[in-house]
Amino acid sequence: MVASSQASTPGDWRPAAARKRRSWTGWRFVGPFMAVFALVFLAPIAYSIYLSLFRTQLIGGTVFVGADNYLKALGDPQFWSAFGRVALFLVVQVPIMLFLALLVALAIDSGRLYGTSFFRISVFLPYAVPAVVATLMWGFMYGTRFGLVANLNESLGLSLPDPLSPGLVLAAVGNIVTWEFVGYNMLILYSALRVVNPSLYEAAEIDGASQLRIIWAIKLPALRGALLIATIFSIIGSFQLFTEPSILKSLAPNAITTYFTPNVYAYSLSFAGQQFNYSATVAIVMGLITMVIAYVVQLRGMRKGA
Repeated sequence: MVASSQASTPGDWRPAAARKRRSWTGWRFVGPFMAVFALVFLAPIAYSIYLSLFRTQLIGGTVFVGADNYLKALGDPQFWSAFGRVALFLVVQVPIMLFLALLVALAIDSGRLYGTSFFRISVFLPYAVPAVVATLMWGFMYGTRFGLVANLNESLGLSLPDPLSPGLVLAAVGNIVTWEFVGYNMLILYSALRVVNPSLYEAAEIDGASQLRIIWAIKLPALRGALLIATIFSIIGSFQLFTEPSILKSLAPNAITTYFTPNVYAYSLSFAGQQFNYSATVAIVMGLITMVIAYVVQLRGMRKGA
């Protein structure tokens, strides 16, 4: 019995040590990612929360104010004006963009489009153009004293409305964003269509189903998950709208204010107004609102999918 117990002791110890080594092996693989994730994502969020709890005053310096900055943001008319503008942008631009992306994806997947590869690359190509370059290009075309609109007015004797006027600038920004991201969303939807079993199409055609019926009964249900992902990405992108209005601001200073969008407002507060604490508060509040709305859309989409 003694010999048996002594012989079993090393056998019990070695597997435990091996399991311990194996557990650390996994952490060695994910460790670099976790370190970078903590450095570039978690640390800035933590620092922003820290900044939002203080206020820098001319007399007294930096003092702890707790939730005062958040209460100020919730009652700030400029913040809510910016939020309402991006909410309107979201409600109008995102459905148009996703509808166009859906049409293009269905057209490419149909197999009846001539030059499918070239067409697919052409639609996706604007997404490869940097947002700054795209905005400058469209801003030049929007100009009424130079560029495409000015040339059309001069050549054809027209009087086209100014796309960069206060009443049309949001639509002009929406046009730029749509041009940039239709191809990106098309790729998401087209990839989802490519995994559908072709035998479903064959069976539907044998049963006499038309192409519209195949789209409605097979393709659109297969795209539900991809459409949900594209919608969530578009919601987040709409609330993060910054590059396009900030670049167009030099061309339309009277139409694009310092609080045109929440991100533009936070940027102006920080770099123009030196209100770093309040700027961090605005960014955190907007991030929380975005997270809640995206989560609600995801839950509703998953519930309908079930």
